[in-house]
Amino acid sequence: MTSHEQWVQWNTVDQYLTDTLVPADAALDEALRASEAAGLPAINVAPNQGKLLNLIALIRGASNILEIGTLGGYSTIWLGRALPADGQLITLEYDPKHAEVATANLQRAGLADKTEVRVGPALDTLPQLAAEGHGPFDLTFIDADKANIPEYFGWAVKLSRPGSVIIVDNVVRNGTVADPDSDDPAVLGVRRLHEEIKAEPKVTATAIQTVGSKGYDGFTIAMVND
Repeated sequence: MTSHEQWVQWNTVDQYLTDTLVPADAALDEALRASEAAGLPAINVAPNQGKLLNLIALIRGASNILEIGTLGGYSTIWLGRALPADGQLITLEYDPKHAEVATANLQRAGLADKTEVRVGPALDTLPQLAAEGHGPFDLTFIDADKANIPEYFGWAVKLSRPGSVIIVDNVVRNGTVADPDSDDPAVLGVRRLHEEIKAEPKVTATAIQTVGSKGYDGFTIAMVND
């Protein structure tokens, strides 16, 4: 089977699973349309992956969520919908244009009162959150530039409590994460993340490979220990 044939099969299965288990949703569909119209890159999570984030947040009973990397707010909507009536989500976005699109998408989804989009480099805004007394967060979703991913993860641990869940997206990098000779900054960042997790007694973690409409990738999921 060629790589193209593999992708077609992955995409077909993803479409089947999404059509069967993830009902069409006007607000989520409009978020994707608005992001595309604004020229944002199509690197949002797939619908079935968004539903997974939603389920993990619900299973965890998360009432306080942190997201690092907003893009157009598609994953933010999935996470925000898992919040209880008094829950809150803070999402960090580097690009002001992306943040503007996300803010409008969240408002259309009816989540404006539960979500806050903060603009700027996450390595600047994360210390600000700590200084302002935000947290501990029950769940953190990290989907931002991979070169700085170990630092984002370190802050996520600091802003968590025992039982908190941290999810890091795009950690397999089409399989290149296993290449010790890679000089790709994203691969190096993800490899450094896993080495730091391995040495960090405060968390228990694993990583899963995935295939689908977004190609060959995967995610790391960690729980903060007592």
